[in-house]
Amino acid sequence: MPERPEVTPVEIARLAGVGRAAVSNWRRRHPDFPQPVGGTDTSPTFALDQVEEWLRRQGKIAELPLLERCHQQLEALREPAGAQPAAGPGGASRSEAGGGPLVLAGAVLLLLHRRPDRWAALADQPDTALALALPRELAELTGELFGPHGNTLLDLPRLLGSTQLGLVRLLVALARDGGPAAGYEQLLTRATEGGARQPLLPPQPAALLAALAAADRPTAVFDPACGLGATLLAVGPEAVRYGQERDRATAGAALLRLALHAPPSAPGPLPLYLGAGDALRADAQPGLLADAVLCRPPYNERDWGHDELRYDPRWLFDQAPPRTEPELAWLLHCLAHTRPGGLTAVLLPPTVASRRSGRRLRAELLRGGALRAVVALPAGAAPPFGVPLHLWLLRRPDPQEPATARRLLLLDAAATLPVAGPPAGGTPRAGAAGGRDRIDWPELHRTVLDTWTGFDRAVREGTPLPAERPGVHRVLDAIDLLDDETDLAPARHLPPPTAPGGARELDRLRDRLTEELTALAALDRQLPAVTEPAEPAGTPLTTLGELARTGVLDVYSSGQGPATRAAVDGAAGTPVLTDQDLADDQPPSAVLDDGGDTVLRARPGDVLVPVLGGGTALVVRPGEPADGAVLGARLHLLRPDPELLDPEYLAGRLRSTAGSRWASSHASTTTRLDVRRVQLPRLPIERQRELGEAFRQAAAFETRLRRAARLGRLLAQGLTDGLAEGELTVR
Repeated sequence: MPERPEVTPVEIARLAGVGRAAVSNWRRRHPDFPQPVGGTDTSPTFALDQVEEWLRRQGKIAELPLLERCHQQLEALREPAGAQPAAGPGGASRSEAGGGPLVLAGAVLLLLHRRPDRWAALADQPDTALALALPRELAELTGELFGPHGNTLLDLPRLLGSTQLGLVRLLVALARDGGPAAGYEQLLTRATEGGARQPLLPPQPAALLAALAAADRPTAVFDPACGLGATLLAVGPEAVRYGQERDRATAGAALLRLALHAPPSAPGPLPLYLGAGDALRADAQPGLLADAVLCRPPYNERDWGHDELRYDPRWLFDQAPPRTEPELAWLLHCLAHTRPGGLTAVLLPPTVASRRSGRRLRAELLRGGALRAVVALPAGAAPPFGVPLHLWLLRRPDPQEPATARRLLLLDAAATLPVAGPPAGGTPRAGAAGGRDRIDWPELHRTVLDTWTGFDRAVREGTPLPAERPGVHRVLDAIDLLDDETDLAPARHLPPPTAPGGARELDRLRDRLTEELTALAALDRQLPAVTEPAEPAGTPLTTLGELARTGVLDVYSSGQGPATRAAVDGAAGTPVLTDQDLADDQPPSAVLDDGGDTVLRARPGDVLVPVLGGGTALVVRPGEPADGAVLGARLHLLRPDPELLDPEYLAGRLRSTAGSRWASSHASTTTRLDVRRVQLPRLPIERQRELGEAFRQAAAFETRLRRAARLGRLLAQGLTDGLAEGELTVR
């Protein structure tokens, strides 16, 4: 273990807020840049304190943020590279001596949360005394809250080293800023960013699972693949919470996270029971029957123990999961730990609903009445964020209840999400909202909960089923799904939504397309006539960075932008323009979460440019959707002095291939624009305005062309769908 924290070039770039290439340049150009202290020739590491001192001396950072200092101290305590972790009880992996640095950090923060007076008594002791006294305090506290099993899981060190004591001092300062629980949340989020570690399950999908369970008022909830405890945290302290996680240190961190969110006055032992180990091979909760089981299991694991578990009693319906269906093995494990009549909610990849190898088991789940609903969620709802996951809802069959007709609810929740309204004279987006930043979570929660509870109540009480909603949800008898495929993907069985207005709406689209094409022809005649330039080549160039230094324009960047929520038609709120809105030539698709008096707003004459990608620039004009909008994430705002720099000329240069290519970096698959490096010819303002008008005409032509293409696609698709489904016929 290193005696002091070390950082990689990537982490140095993060500290200084620059790219990796800048760090490489510093190493070449500055002989006083710190020398590597570890790593390899291709991936060296540097002493954090030396790097921090050098960055501060060069004026590149003022002070390393406290959270980053804590994270780097945690990284210094991680297991040395190349060491093989030993196996803990139940197959759990072991980190270095103790449950891992995150576990130690959680325990220290828990002491500050529950017994701040005890830390106050220890704080002034010399390090030699504190190294022995603090572990005793931590062991006493965790024993009181979790019992002997909890202490075994956490496996806290009995003696602290100098690096660990340094971490303790930093944690005290971190807790002082926002509280111990908030400090631990920040550490967990930072530890799972941008690396191989599994990302945290966001609070929104965890809250959705918890809300589905809450309708049954459960007294015991179980998550057999709890990770860092997101679903159990969302359930709250009203129920006894059970969990299991394969990695021992992660299970310990989850236990401490849940305890940190319990009131400091709650008496021990807390109703939290978490175990470590592979839940399929080494079940830590044998015999448990919970009222609700909520889970996002591991995906696509081929070596899940098929051969050794072939005759396991957990496989209900006498159906062992096929070797290639690990997700169905986890689903049956969850169902086996659910009491009769209890709810099982599992997030699964969409392929589980249709893979041929799992069709017999899917058929048994339908025949037995266990599977009640399959809900398609939008992409970005939960990790992996690029995949539109399915939510399977099951109830374990109760032999004491009379058999009822087997029915399955199929719901496409993404189809109900609002989309941004059309631009002035334009067309709406086609398709539902998606992506991590574009999901309207309140609407998604409402859709899933209302549809599920209405269906579930109707099935259990024998009342009429909810009315079918074309394109969104329908209820099918199980027998209608039992065929050679038993494909349960909602998209396979939901009829497309009827186009509002039918043939009348398509006629309206045709008229709008005709208008656009007519306007496009008029614009074509207005495009500027061009010829070879008479002026000599070699016009002097300048950069936007130089113009900014001389006061010709101001340059602003939005960074990660303010907190937002999706814009819903008719809802009040300050509009927020995102980089995707700019790229799609659409109006703001989000609104501010709060007032945000200090946010950056666009005004007429500004030029907006996305940070990622190139060839896009928008001049803000009075009365248009971008006028007064707040800048969302990853946008540049350029505010030129119109007497010295024409906005239309500037935007045209930014939209040009040569104008953006020189200033763009291609270090990854994404092009990133360094707007200050964009080059501009030095031209008189009259010539700028002349060229700016030509740029404006070309941009207007392209906008109309894209708008006509969108209308044409909508019209063609509407005609095709209406004729194919028999809703329209040829006159």
